Amino acid sequence: MANSSSITHFLLLPFPGTRQLQLLHFCLFLAIYLAALLGNGLIITTIAWHHHLHTPMYFFLLNLALLDLGCISTTVPKSMANSLRDTRDISYAGCVAQVFLFPFFISAEYFLLTTMSYDRYVAICRPLHYETLLGSRVCLHLAAAAWVCGVLYALLCTANTFSLPLCQGNALEQFFCEAPQILKLSCSTSYLRELWLLVVGACLYFVCFVFIVVSYVEIFRAVLRIPSQQGRHKAFATCLPHLAVVSLVTSTGMFAYLKPSSVSFAFLDVVVSVLYSVVPPAVNPLIYSLRNQELKAALSQLIPGCFQKQ
Repeated sequence: MANSSSITHFLLLPFPGTRQLQLLHFCLFLAIYLAALLGNGLIITTIAWHHHLHTPMYFFLLNLALLDLGCISTTVPKSMANSLRDTRDISYAGCVAQVFLFPFFISAEYFLLTTMSYDRYVAICRPLHYETLLGSRVCLHLAAAAWVCGVLYALLCTANTFSLPLCQGNALEQFFCEAPQILKLSCSTSYLRELWLLVVGACLYFVCFVFIVVSYVEIFRAVLRIPSQQGRHKAFATCLPHLAVVSLVTSTGMFAYLKPSSVSFAFLDVVVSVLYSVVPPAVNPLIYSLRNQELKAALSQLIPGCFQKQ
């Protein structure tokens, strides 16, 4: 038994198996991490380099790529290092940093995805007012609001988690430090705090989710009224990637945090956490680049021959 003042490190969930399986986990995470770095780095470079991409949609996409890089860099490198060194330790300060940074990047990304749905709504449903409603200053304010809201929610999570005394050991059932796992180590009635934190987060995400759903209902109604098939195809091409990303983040996040405790299995929890913390940053660049002809054309100028039209 130990209290929080005597804990100097935490023990992350090890990936069980032989040394060969641990190295396989290292190689798999390394491949995913490099793919995320390459994909998001290309999107950031392409948007920053090409002036014709300096529009609200690509400005928000650039911010999304930055958040994806931060999100995957918070969890994956430490997990890879532990597998390579055959250890499961993480320092107390490192754990606090993960508990703060992961909710920050995830929540800021969801707020940004909500903003991106508003951008698509204005572009398709109110195109004549696009420049007025989404000027450069408005875009900066919306992006800044997403980042600031992420910081505030992360501060709330971190302060709420580490203000409780921890007396049930230091072993976590996750491959990175996450607030619900830390609260399980508390010796007080932490379920009230966990419930309060869950309710606050659920309310924020529910408001964003409703806004996204309403936006896309209006978008699809407007798209179906477009007379030309080419116009409908272009509108869907800019909306479907965003909708796919929102669906992936929402479904895996809801399953991870809203599932009953009786359904909690270590392997299942790890798989779900990988789906909402590791997979989206790696596949987001692929989803957006494959469906966006303008972005593919800009990328082909940076990497000739890689995105040629079929």
